[in-house]
Amino acid sequence: MSKKLLKSGLIVSFMTLISRVLGLVRDVVIADKIGTSSGADVFFFANKIPNFLRRLFAEGAFAQAFVPVLSEYQEADDKNGGNETRELISKVSGTLGVIVSLVTLFGMIATPLFVALFGFGWFLDWLNDGPNADKFDLASSLLTITFPYLWFISFTALAGAVLNTLGKFAAAAFTPVLLNVCIIAAAIYLSASFEQPAFALAWGVFLGGLAQFLFQIPFLLKAGVLVKPSWGWHHAGVKKIRKLLIPALFGVSVTQINLLLDTLIASFLITGSISWLYYADRLLEFPLGLFGIGIATVILPSLSRLHAKQNPEEFSSTLDWALKVVSLLGWPAMAGLMVLAQPIIMVLFMRGEFSQNDVFQVSYALYAYLSGLLSFMFIKVLAPGYYARQDTKTPVKIGIIAMVTNMVFNLLLAPVFGYVGLAIATALSATLNGFLLYRGLKILGIYQLSKQTLLVIIRLIVAALAMAAVINYLSPSFDAWLPLSFTEQAIKLIWLILVGAASYLISCVVMGIRLHHFVSKS
Repeated sequence: MSKKLLKSGLIVSFMTLISRVLGLVRDVVIADKIGTSSGADVFFFANKIPNFLRRLFAEGAFAQAFVPVLSEYQEADDKNGGNETRELISKVSGTLGVIVSLVTLFGMIATPLFVALFGFGWFLDWLNDGPNADKFDLASSLLTITFPYLWFISFTALAGAVLNTLGKFAAAAFTPVLLNVCIIAAAIYLSASFEQPAFALAWGVFLGGLAQFLFQIPFLLKAGVLVKPSWGWHHAGVKKIRKLLIPALFGVSVTQINLLLDTLIASFLITGSISWLYYADRLLEFPLGLFGIGIATVILPSLSRLHAKQNPEEFSSTLDWALKVVSLLGWPAMAGLMVLAQPIIMVLFMRGEFSQNDVFQVSYALYAYLSGLLSFMFIKVLAPGYYARQDTKTPVKIGIIAMVTNMVFNLLLAPVFGYVGLAIATALSATLNGFLLYRGLKILGIYQLSKQTLLVIIRLIVAALAMAAVINYLSPSFDAWLPLSFTEQAIKLIWLILVGAASYLISCVVMGIRLHHFVSKS
């Protein structure tokens, strides 16, 4: 693909890297403060609801529905010199503001309802004075604090979508850093002020949302798109976005809905189950957010413009490029995490309230999640192929199939493998989702994986396997890691990662992978 697109991808990935590193620091602090205790389970539950909404709006459905329409308006403005783009932004922000304000108020009032719905096991204990009854009350209180995050992140997502469509990716990509900073600060400086440290973390989520919202405003002003919100329910652009948004809310976020359903089932399992899944998911999110979401963020505006210009060849080429890039980075990430899962978990989390047993439990869930890492990444890349064309119906149909499949797998696997079965089910349903998205694009004649790209991907897989073999050969056993000090463990881990990266690059060169496979002269 073009060098400009690759440059934009690198910018987003670099900013996302900063955010993900701070996200790991945040999780290290949380693990130290609350580990996998009862309070940890409840905080992760209370944080999952707004985090789910963040995926819907900041990285998912809202952008998928809004960006294609906004690109269409900008294309028209470029031709006739009009000001319809600013009007669209005004109408969307005003309409969104009213709706989200009402939803947020309802959510804060009805938090016990949300807890009963997604933490049904705790709700039953609360009704029957069971051992987890206190979790229901605590979750209701925490969710009241974290729910306003929806309001902040909705407008943050709107601002980010506008800036991304204008080709200004850095500000929006950097914004999540502020959430991590606020949670880290709250954990360190406010935890001692509460009998239950989870309250400090909940206030960190609230403050992080506020910081992200305020951070975007100067960039909108500089770009000349900071407009006064106004109600526009019947505005033509708003109506088109509404039509696209409703199914997109479901279709692009099936993975997140599956994770919420996992939480519902995990509320019936032993204490620690939600926390073990959370920490495993956080490690999975590092490469997924850095590579998959980063590339998807960049290609959506590009695909939308290409569709508006009726350029199917370049449209298909962009998807081809995106799959090659996520494969270049995704396969070694999966292989490396598989081999180094337990040392990484040990170095990051094993201190304070986080025990050696927790290292094992998290690693089992991580192995299961990692089996679907490339599927998660391909979903992020393939879904924009539909949304850029303003097709939301097809992903919804696929999403329904994937969600039902996930629930079937949950019911089959959870009784046998416990919380690990939930992670396996999520990975399997994601793989089915990705396959059906690709098959749909192929049937519609929109995109088919080229032979050259398939060969590149196969070579990358071989290179990643060679890297994993090198790391596995050089890595000490788990028992050999334990006597080492934290500094010795960290140095050893960094050395293994660097050796792995070097061996992967060498393997890629030996396999005939070259830079021109990922950058065209256009």
